[in-house]
Amino acid sequence: MRPRLSLALAAFLSMAASLSGQDFPRMVTIPPGEFMMGSAVGGFHSDEAPVHKVKISRVFRMSATDITNLQYESFRPEHKTLRGKDGFSSGDNEAVVLVSHDDAVAYCEWLSAKTGRRFRLPTEAEWEYACRAGTTTPFHTGENLPESFLKNQRTERELVTVSLETGLDEPNAFGLHGMHGGVEEWCLDWYGPYSGKPQADPGGPSDGLYRVTRGGSHNTPLEYLRSASRSAAIPEDSSCQIGFRVVETELVPKTFKGKEFKPLNEREVRQRKVKWPDPAGEPVWIDPIPFVIPPADGSPFYSHNHQPAITWCPNGDLLAIWFSAEAESGREMVVLGSRLRRGSGSWDPSSLFFKVPDRNMTGSSLLTLPDGTLLHVNGVADSGDWKRLCMVVRTSRDNGRTWSRPAIAEAGHDVRRQVIAGPIILGDGTIVQCCDAGPGGDDGTSFHLSGDGGKTWEDTGATIPGIHAGVVELKDGRLMAFGRGNSIDGMMPVSFSADKGRTWTSRASGFPPIGSGQRLALKRLMEGPIMLATFTDGGMTIFLSYDEGNSWTSGKLLSDGSGRVITGGAWTGDFTMDAYHAEPKGYFACVQTPDCVIHLISSRLHYRFNLPWIER
Repeated sequence: MRPRLSLALAAFLSMAASLSGQDFPRMVTIPPGEFMMGSAVGGFHSDEAPVHKVKISRVFRMSATDITNLQYESFRPEHKTLRGKDGFSSGDNEAVVLVSHDDAVAYCEWLSAKTGRRFRLPTEAEWEYACRAGTTTPFHTGENLPESFLKNQRTERELVTVSLETGLDEPNAFGLHGMHGGVEEWCLDWYGPYSGKPQADPGGPSDGLYRVTRGGSHNTPLEYLRSASRSAAIPEDSSCQIGFRVVETELVPKTFKGKEFKPLNEREVRQRKVKWPDPAGEPVWIDPIPFVIPPADGSPFYSHNHQPAITWCPNGDLLAIWFSAEAESGREMVVLGSRLRRGSGSWDPSSLFFKVPDRNMTGSSLLTLPDGTLLHVNGVADSGDWKRLCMVVRTSRDNGRTWSRPAIAEAGHDVRRQVIAGPIILGDGTIVQCCDAGPGGDDGTSFHLSGDGGKTWEDTGATIPGIHAGVVELKDGRLMAFGRGNSIDGMMPVSFSADKGRTWTSRASGFPPIGSGQRLALKRLMEGPIMLATFTDGGMTIFLSYDEGNSWTSGKLLSDGSGRVITGGAWTGDFTMDAYHAEPKGYFACVQTPDCVIHLISSRLHYRFNLPWIER
């Protein structure tokens, strides 16, 4: 009598009929053991500490290489249309890219159902244990990686195309290829801080905002390819720098409730709606104060603080955000925030506002919607440079005390998504968000529309002359914009659109062009005039138009006339404010609170004044 096959073997043979050769990942056995997880290198990599002992209690199997295009497309054939996008991964045996964490999990579930075996993504601990393969050095090859492993290991604005063919590098002692570089690899874990206690089969926090990636990628500095290096990404995100590999195991990893870090800008935020005072009929000028103040709560803080945004909260607070970095093309870049609490004479110290681990975070905006919801839009890169960004949206319905999960509003990483402060709401409720159309000074401004409160966005495809553009809606429904660069006849360009930003006409504005370290602000004031805050030979200058941009006042320096030296931060440094000079540089962001006070921030300073002061 013929022996009956076991269910597992029968399932495997059934799978083998449809998955054979390169279609099915080659698995290698990883023995149980213990290792010291993490590192104490500090600096930008402080999330690798504390070093702690981890026990891997049982044997598991891991795919010898990243999942390839051919293997993934056995599950999802339509992915073949993405081969070669951005110049990467066109061959059958190259690592699959442009897959989200959800895509990788779905592949594991499909493979499990197909074979009757248990496949999933590796935990962060399983990944590092398998990568180290008994070593304690930065790489499983020692203190450095051999030249043959390297795939342009530096930050590039224009990604250098390299082969992602799997299995060509020397394997580690466990038989695993491609653990250092090639592509980052999705892990099972939510991203969170380490515990210093010894652990067995840890699975990370039970919840979070970002999923861990490991191993580093092509076009990434070598330090991010180390065995201990940790990165993360929004689960729905995908890029040409992230792929995955799988493990086969019956083990269900142990998760824990992560300890929540509450930054200062989210603490003790009162919820009572404020009654704003009536607008002052007399001129208001309040001496400028800094809003960029070093943290007091352990939040990261770097030497370069720049590119701010600002809004008001229904409780009467002001909220300002900006990026902090050592280099503008840096993976360490974070978005910090500060709060000017109602009735306070000074801003809170800086604290963490938004950060996707190891991703460049260039470009932020804030907007208060008519129902009091705060809208935050941010650029998030797939690497360290700020050319290739996706647009991410968060909202708060409690004055910024809590925020929704980051949601990708425009998928994919590309140009035209470097968010600019100063979004506006049109008369029909459409939200306008301007973004720099590219990283160059003359790349212009892209124009994005949202009809659903900022959840999704449409890039109109048009480009406004000048980067960092400010836009207002005119009373006849047309749009008017000013920007930096793309000068016309030696003057700043002014542009107009009669079709909601889908086409533009431009001409010389009559205002002098602005340059490096400068960003203008354009705003329709509640009282009716349009205000342009820009730069002249004397520094920051305010112009007003009472006839929809047809003519402008002669301009007023943003200064009270008293002589003093003030620190402007960022690219500004120290400057003299007196009757003939105002701040010479700075990235403006502007909001007008319901009491009609104008709040203009530059790269470090907060100015407060009103329309009667400008008109005086």
